[in-house]
Amino acid sequence: MNIPDELKYEKDQHIWVSVEGNQATLGITDFAQNQLGELLFVELPDVDDEFAKGDEFSVVESSKKVSPLEAPFAFKVIAVNDALDDEPELINQDAYINWIIKVEMTTEDAISDLVNAAGYEAEITN
Repeated sequence: MNIPDELKYEKDQHIWVSVEGNQATLGITDFAQNQLGELLFVELPDVDDEFAKGDEFSVVESSKKVSPLEAPFAFKVIAVNDALDDEPELINQDAYINWIIKVEMTTEDAISDLVNAAGYEAEITN
């Protein structure tokens, strides 16, 4: 299973986070896309939308189920992956290249609840 070491993970929702300063890129993990099956739709927020930790920021729909995604920390959306509007299955092809949103973190301790690759792997293999 592909779990890149350089990323952080929200283990309950299977969201990966790439952090660069006070900005982050978010997507769903390879494990998540595999569990969901072929993605049919990804609902994207608008640029400049702001979310508190726990707010629903996106919905990922597959042939198996509809999965809301909740913000793992407070943020403001600075970019969305518009390619997913026409081709949500890009996430199935490579979940770590095909991100969902880029954000500016709005709290100092934003990533404190995230786990590293080893912690995430331990969570999904139990």
